[in-house]
Amino acid sequence: MKTKSAEADIPPEAPKSCPLCPRLVAYRAENALREPDWFNGPAPSFGDENAKLLIVGLAPGRTGANRTGRPFTGDYAGDLLYGTLLKFGFASGVYRADPQDGLTLRGAMITNAVRCAPPENKPTPAEIALCRPFLNSRLAALPKLKVLIALGAIAHESVLRAHGLKPSYAKFSHAGEAELPDNRVLLSSYHCSRYNTQTRRLTTEMFEAVFARAKEILG
Repeated sequence: MKTKSAEADIPPEAPKSCPLCPRLVAYRAENALREPDWFNGPAPSFGDENAKLLIVGLAPGRTGANRTGRPFTGDYAGDLLYGTLLKFGFASGVYRADPQDGLTLRGAMITNAVRCAPPENKPTPAEIALCRPFLNSRLAALPKLKVLIALGAIAHESVLRAHGLKPSYAKFSHAGEAELPDNRVLLSSYHCSRYNTQTRRLTTEMFEAVFARAKEILG
């Protein structure tokens, strides 16, 4: 079964002025008024177009990717994520929380289930569904993709639905593993947010174990 592509003309990346979600459009405009020098748009995916590994996050943070224009760049979650990617050979360079830091991903890509920053980091179910065609198209545009890592329950469910599967197919759990169509594997992790790490719901060791498993699967 092939990954469910969105309507044929939908690209893997949302346009800068994407109009689909009125609440997110309004929030984007509000942020642009307050901080006109920020990116303030749907954060594009970042990484290798020949990626075998795709990391799927929830949505851009207001002061993270919404500010910088690169996923997980500018907030604490990026420190842990990019540090882990560097440790396991999925990135090269030095991460400085700046899109101009020269960091590159190797065989990996990062995207989000929802491309625009939502208020309080909480997209609605309707917004998640409206944005899913971009995820569908992003998946279809990665011909070498073998492993997906979903960061959090929303990303986990979005990946399943993008492959035509119901959430009941594989319950979300940290370090959970599920087979997907097209010989792909879904690994899931608690989101690497500051809250999760500060409360020790997610430790560095727990997070790294998921990437070690991805590395094992990829060989």
